[in-house]
Amino acid sequence: GITAKWIWSIYTSLTLILVVLLMLGGMNWFDSVCHAFATTGTGGFSTKQASVAYYNSPYIEYVISVFMFISGINFTLLLLFVNRKFKKVIDNAELKWYFWSVAGFTAIIAVVLYYTSPMGAEEAFRKSLFQVISLHTSTGFATDDYMLWTPVLWGLLTIVMVIGACAGSTGGGIKVSRVIVLFKTMIKELHSYIHPKSIRKVNLDGKPVEHEIVRSINVYIVTFVIIFASSVFMVAFDGKDLVTNFTAVLTTINNMGPGLAEVGPAGNFSSFSVFSKFVFMFDMLAGRLELFPLLILFHPSAWKDLISKRAEARKF
Repeated sequence: GITAKWIWSIYTSLTLILVVLLMLGGMNWFDSVCHAFATTGTGGFSTKQASVAYYNSPYIEYVISVFMFISGINFTLLLLFVNRKFKKVIDNAELKWYFWSVAGFTAIIAVVLYYTSPMGAEEAFRKSLFQVISLHTSTGFATDDYMLWTPVLWGLLTIVMVIGACAGSTGGGIKVSRVIVLFKTMIKELHSYIHPKSIRKVNLDGKPVEHEIVRSINVYIVTFVIIFASSVFMVAFDGKDLVTNFTAVLTTINNMGPGLAEVGPAGNFSSFSVFSKFVFMFDMLAGRLELFPLLILFHPSAWKDLISKRAEARKF
């Protein structure tokens, strides 16, 4: 109960601070409140059709970028930070991977933009930083139509969409912690092939990750891939191109907002059929509920248990 109150306090404080900062940047109070809630809650809805690009303000873009990044961090870490346990925060493996992922993708995309577009160094960095953090945290704001960027950058942004934010945040995606464990499991298996008699554990934050956790992550990824592939197949009947179908499913199941091609930052989902929209709705619910809670609804034993409980209740 106390921890929940602290987390709510942190969330409220971040939102209020962001409201003030946005108003200092020239937003009116209504737009500031709406954008603050959409940022700290990683919702991404803007009061303007052009999203954050409407304001054409480097100050607003940088401020929102910082707060999107903060909102993508595990809220437990933010609580530790407030309680001045800085070492635990700095030493956290997921936070390190999250930070360097944002920094790495931002740097690569900024360099490519600088050499392939008319943007200057600062603008290329700012546009790259904003889009990377927005998609990394599944916020979904946009300050530029990245469909006009060189195609190689679409692939990098797609990888960012897949990774997502940290566990324990309001962000979507597979989550950074799962990616870390998967990567370390792969390294462990490669080492086992080279040294069959060696015994190695997957470690995270200096502690071994239990086999059950590794197994559950593997099952989650397999389930994710099955649902993802099935959804892409079903929406393909609309006759749209592969990039549109692929990223439309990816952005809905990871709760990102914009995708690529027809569902890019300047597009929308209106041209899809009713059937495809139901597929997307299922994917959005599955992604937000972490897949399994929603899938349980389709398991026969869950309905049998419900029916039996109702039958027992009627006896009384």
